[in-house]
Amino acid sequence: MRSLWLETLGFYKAKLSNCLLHVHSLNAVRFIEATPEPGFCGFYEECGRNPTVGGIPLIPPIVPCFDPSAARHLTGEHYLKLKEVCPMMDQGENNTYACCSMKQLQSLDRSLTLSKAVLVRCPSCVENFAHLHCINTCSPNQTQSVKVTKVMNVTYLGTTREAVVAYQSYLSSTFANAAFQSCKNVRIPATGGFAISTMCGRYGAKLCTAQRWYDFQGDSSNGLAPLDIDFQIIKDSDVEGLPDDVIPYNGRALRCNETTPLGGEVCSCQDCQESCPSMPPLPQPPPPFSLFGIDGFFVLSIILLNSLAAQAFMSRLFQRWGTLMASYPLTVILVAAVIVIAFSVGLKSIKLTTDPVELWSAPNSRARQEKDFHDAHFAPFFRTNQLILTAPQRKGHIYDSLLFGKQNFSGLISKDLIIELLELQEKIRKIEFWSEELNSTASLTDVCYAPLNPSNPSPTDCAVNSLPQYFQNSLDNINAKVNMTELGVTKEVDWRDHLIYCLNSPLSFKDITDLGMSCMADYGAPVFSFLAVGGYNDDEYTNAEALILTFSLNNYIRDNPKFKVALQWEKEFLKIVQEYQRNPNANFTFAYMAERSLEDEINRTTAEDIPIFMISYAVIFVYIAVALGEYNSWKRILVDSKFLVGLGGILVVGCSVLASMGFYSWIGIPSSLVILQVVPFLVLAVGADNIFIFVLEYQVCSTRGDQGGAHWSCSWTICLLLFRKYYAPFLLHSFTRVAVMLVFIFMLCASIFLMLNVKVGLDQELAMPQGSYMLDYFKYLYKYFEVGVPVYFVTKRGFNFTTVEGMNAICSSVGCDQFSMTQKIRYATEFPERSYLAIPANSWVDDFIDWLNPGSKCCRLYTFGPNNGNFCPANIYNCMEKPVGGVLRPTETEFNRFLPHFLGNRPDLKCSKGGLGAYDTAVVRDESGEIIASRFMAYHTPLTNSQEFTAALLKARELASNITKSMRNISGTSEDFEVFPYTITNVFYEQYLTIVPEGLFNIGLCLLPTFVVCCLLLGLDLRSGLLNLLTIIMIVMDTVGIMTLWSIDYNAVALINLVTAVGISVEFVSHMTRTFALSTRLTRVERAKEATANMGSAVFAGVAMTNLPGILVLAFAKAQLIQIFFFRLNLVITLLGMAHGLIFLPVLLSYFGPGVNKAVLLQAQQAKQKLEMSSKMREVYDNIGYEEEEAKDTSTTKTPADTNRQSDSIESEDRVDSF
Repeated sequence: MRSLWLETLGFYKAKLSNCLLHVHSLNAVRFIEATPEPGFCGFYEECGRNPTVGGIPLIPPIVPCFDPSAARHLTGEHYLKLKEVCPMMDQGENNTYACCSMKQLQSLDRSLTLSKAVLVRCPSCVENFAHLHCINTCSPNQTQSVKVTKVMNVTYLGTTREAVVAYQSYLSSTFANAAFQSCKNVRIPATGGFAISTMCGRYGAKLCTAQRWYDFQGDSSNGLAPLDIDFQIIKDSDVEGLPDDVIPYNGRALRCNETTPLGGEVCSCQDCQESCPSMPPLPQPPPPFSLFGIDGFFVLSIILLNSLAAQAFMSRLFQRWGTLMASYPLTVILVAAVIVIAFSVGLKSIKLTTDPVELWSAPNSRARQEKDFHDAHFAPFFRTNQLILTAPQRKGHIYDSLLFGKQNFSGLISKDLIIELLELQEKIRKIEFWSEELNSTASLTDVCYAPLNPSNPSPTDCAVNSLPQYFQNSLDNINAKVNMTELGVTKEVDWRDHLIYCLNSPLSFKDITDLGMSCMADYGAPVFSFLAVGGYNDDEYTNAEALILTFSLNNYIRDNPKFKVALQWEKEFLKIVQEYQRNPNANFTFAYMAERSLEDEINRTTAEDIPIFMISYAVIFVYIAVALGEYNSWKRILVDSKFLVGLGGILVVGCSVLASMGFYSWIGIPSSLVILQVVPFLVLAVGADNIFIFVLEYQVCSTRGDQGGAHWSCSWTICLLLFRKYYAPFLLHSFTRVAVMLVFIFMLCASIFLMLNVKVGLDQELAMPQGSYMLDYFKYLYKYFEVGVPVYFVTKRGFNFTTVEGMNAICSSVGCDQFSMTQKIRYATEFPERSYLAIPANSWVDDFIDWLNPGSKCCRLYTFGPNNGNFCPANIYNCMEKPVGGVLRPTETEFNRFLPHFLGNRPDLKCSKGGLGAYDTAVVRDESGEIIASRFMAYHTPLTNSQEFTAALLKARELASNITKSMRNISGTSEDFEVFPYTITNVFYEQYLTIVPEGLFNIGLCLLPTFVVCCLLLGLDLRSGLLNLLTIIMIVMDTVGIMTLWSIDYNAVALINLVTAVGISVEFVSHMTRTFALSTRLTRVERAKEATANMGSAVFAGVAMTNLPGILVLAFAKAQLIQIFFFRLNLVITLLGMAHGLIFLPVLLSYFGPGVNKAVLLQAQQAKQKLEMSSKMREVYDNIGYEEEEAKDTSTTKTPADTNRQSDSIESEDRVDSF
């Protein structure tokens, strides 16, 4: 059996393989018995390889020679070796005898070293393990505890001798068990398991015993034991069956909490329970929850199972709570105010997050961790400031080139527009402003990305990609022209010939015309065609419809002072561009953006939409105040309206929002401007419903107490009349009920289909307000860009690039693996519609190999003078010899020596393979020279929506995972080595890989407590709870279906609203269900009519009408995010909630609702009896009052008896009132 122990020791196999001894013959097998005698050996010296061991063992199975002889006296090196390997047998140099030779000791040492690899954590265990095998191999009284049972003739180096291939070893149970106990709890930290599990064969740690442990060690088939050892563990008092003169070995085994004789410390608590410190007794667990001396949970279960008790309990609980709050209004208001103020103070330290990365990605997400790794090793991706320019009204022309034939030139590709673009570019390049952070005048050179001169860049070192860069931004080069003869034809060549060549060969330092101009940009790097022009087909670059101008700035962390400098430069950039856009003489129609634009526009629209939310709050406030009013006349309109109620509701919502945001500010959780907008709106939408329901219930209670003295609210009175007289009878007509069920079932089925086709994602342009210049930029970007964002395949620490195998696993040139890393990326680009990769990855490994090749004339060394042997980037002699077969691979020394020179070598005419600019930041090495991170850049296909961005991320990760698995198979690669794809957009779109299951989980978490609470509050009415749950689920599913029809994508913002939809749906559904469940009408239809008339009208006036006005106001918001995900989606949720709560649910209850609640019926009967008794007492009171009036009329004088009667009357009145 191959276990983890064997695998751990396997690396010794190769080292020891050369020591295998050759066995030539075996002539006989003999079973013998040697007479046990103190001071005698049973075997001595090594006799060759065990012929009975087949296969390929982990260590050579060298067996000892059968040699019954006296033990040897050890001296010199022999003694020192025994003392080193078996110190427990040391008796001093003059008194130490043993039965093992020097070779045996050396083999034993190697074998014990293998075991120490897994047992070394516990020194006493290692000592006991060595003790056992030292006694078997070297004991001077070997024949007393070891009985040779099998020998064989083995021929080694021409000599045939008898070799021992099996023996019995007798151990006392005391020693054997103690040694086992010292080792059984030793752990392997990497796995968290026990080391003994790798040394007990099939039994593992759980079933391992001392006997099984020794049996495994004595089994030659395990690949470790050189011969078979039959361990006999004999109890101390058991001598039955023991051979004569055999004495089981009973040495002292160390306990795991003992130090070793050589000073080894006790084993740790993790490996030895005896080493654990004594712990104080644990405190007694709290007594079980009990009520009246009985199990409390049992009592509660009995109470809750009784619907009468549950209903009464919940009613009394809330009644007491309400009574308590109403009894001390000032105290409650004061305590609430103190709490709100205490939490709101935290707002003084509120932090508003404006960074889109922080807003849209979790800090512990995989994409954020990958971004942090990339930014920490390679610096953040540079900041992009870009213009995309078109000239749609200009006509093109055909140019007949001497070298390239007839070429179509669009109206955009003309000299005057190129010059105009150059002028705009130079104006931007010369931006200067005063910087407080630098305390000096700042310019582009302070923040620009300068790949070839990052330390001290000049204006021409800054990376600016544009079409004029093919002319090195030189007006003279653009105007240059020369006559050229080709194949006997002489023609003039000009900027067009040069441009045609450079667009197709951007890496050239010299074109093929007689102009002799370079195609490289003035900052020394190439400008690829897709970075200069756009909107072309089939590589017809001169027929492009757009020019692209890009300024790249270094990116900085937000705490870096230069971050603000970059922001200020971008602000000046936007000013110049916007001024140029307003210029009537401009010949371009264009779109533009700065790196800061996305954040600026989000913040701008948030600030501009705050008044819309304030109007929404005001509309809700006015509706509450007006709708809850009890109007008697126009003169009392301000008194009769519930102005203070509406104001109080707004104040309650405001206080809750302030307190919650203040609390999170206290604990350091940042907020955002979106939260400041949305949270108050959502809280107000839900809170206003509750305010309305509370006030209506109060008015109903007041009306019951005083039939003629109270007035219901205007809105509810009208709704109640309409619902009771017209709506409820119509809805619950037999034909209407059938139609309603069919319609809603159809809606559900359609929604299920539509739900499966809803788009997942959030397009970035939706975060922009209407009219934003960024919307034009996104439109131009998706239309004209011919390539997508760059994607880096990043390698982490753990891969050895310096070996030939390692280089071949990366590169894609001659001699490289067919399925190397860069080859696999290239294969993926052959299927761009599936991989979303357009351009293969660059490879510094390939270019480094080419740079080393003598044929490239790049790598040179001085051969004389003071720099002899040093790198010279010009000429002299080659670094390496010409490779045999054309496949050059540097040695590890050469790799490490020349790589820094390659990365620092600036590409030029003499050597275009220099790595500076292209690769100097792509390879990160530590102080020892090990490559701890590197990256290989490819390009995505043009990605135009969030679905494509998400799919591209998924496919890139699949490819990187495949590459990781193959590269881990390369020898020397760490098991934790990883390749991952990095794109700047990954942090925004990663969430959509898992948002569907996460959304289902979150909505499920909301539905579960909703169901439980509804059941509890309805007196454990399971059927009502299930009908509630079914209706809420239908509302959510129908909402998702409508999202598909109304082009509302499913994303985090939509998920927030869907979770909120569960809460809002409860308002539409639960009140109706409760009213139905508490009704005592005889039939379900009558009870549904009563619920629809009474509570349906309240739900319409109090829930639907408090949400709709505020939602409709959001339609005027400028932010598309607000319009789509808060106006559209909340409108859908409210309308569907109203439809299901006021149409579907009453019909559903009329068919499947619960029967009359007997507990409620009993309560109603009891209330009726009390009311009848109260009426009778009122009649008695009225009769007494009538008699007193008669007495007053007949007599104006009072006797003492009359006085007493009056007193009795007053007491009677008090009693009636008290009753």
